[in-house]
Amino acid sequence: MLKIDSHQHFWKYDPVRDTWITKEMSIIQKDFLPEDLEPVLKANGIDGCVVVQSDQSEDENQFQLANADKHDFIKGIVGWVDFRSPDVEKRLEYYSQFSKLKGFRHVLQGEKKRDLMLQPDFLNGISLLNKYGFTYDILIYPDQLKYVTEMVAKFPEQSFVVDHIAKPYIKDKILLEWAEDIAALAQFKNVYCKISGMVTETNWNQWLPDEFEPYMDVVVESFGIDRVMFGSDWPVCLVSATYKQVYDIVKEYFSGYSVSEQTKFFGGNAIKFYNLSK
Repeated sequence: MLKIDSHQHFWKYDPVRDTWITKEMSIIQKDFLPEDLEPVLKANGIDGCVVVQSDQSEDENQFQLANADKHDFIKGIVGWVDFRSPDVEKRLEYYSQFSKLKGFRHVLQGEKKRDLMLQPDFLNGISLLNKYGFTYDILIYPDQLKYVTEMVAKFPEQSFVVDHIAKPYIKDKILLEWAEDIAALAQFKNVYCKISGMVTETNWNQWLPDEFEPYMDVVVESFGIDRVMFGSDWPVCLVSATYKQVYDIVKEYFSGYSVSEQTKFFGGNAIKFYNLSK
């Protein structure tokens, strides 16, 4: 079974477009391309990856498709389309020809309208994904968990995955309400969760591995071992940790699990969810 990093990014840094990369994140204010990641994956025993959009444009899809065409270790792409567009079905139909394009994402965490995912035009876009075999990555903050639960309840056949365990407030050790909302969302068996993005939700470069255990406990208890997957969030993780440090946090956490359970977390579940070629 392949070992898969289910969540990472590539970009050619553009200071005008990439304003989300702030001055405090200067370490990632540069290009990050497949040739940068490939040796890192090999060094950590990872066989392949899923690249996730970081720019909300269809140019992003073409950029990542070109990367995937040149590099076999890129097993899947999560792209972007305008879910609210009247032409969204035409775009989904167009993208269905690309075997490595597995799903789509919208940066809901950054929307002023916190319940944007419940607007009729957005819901219409989500309703069309399953017809073309596409997944949906959920990128939110904890205040949006209740809205997302309401959204996924409408689409029992659609495959969803929560990115970055919904970005709990690890820095402030706030757990209870997020944990309750995660458990409620996890009741829907078509929803998976990526254990990723944790090191950027605490004090950068000053964290201890045991800070993350209570949050991983909640996620694994809620979703079960069959619906969780490893993601590095490289290169964003580099503002707080090396790739190896991120990997070692989850490697240590799951070290007490059986070999078959570890295989699911470190690849099997991502392969199943995204329908990746082995």
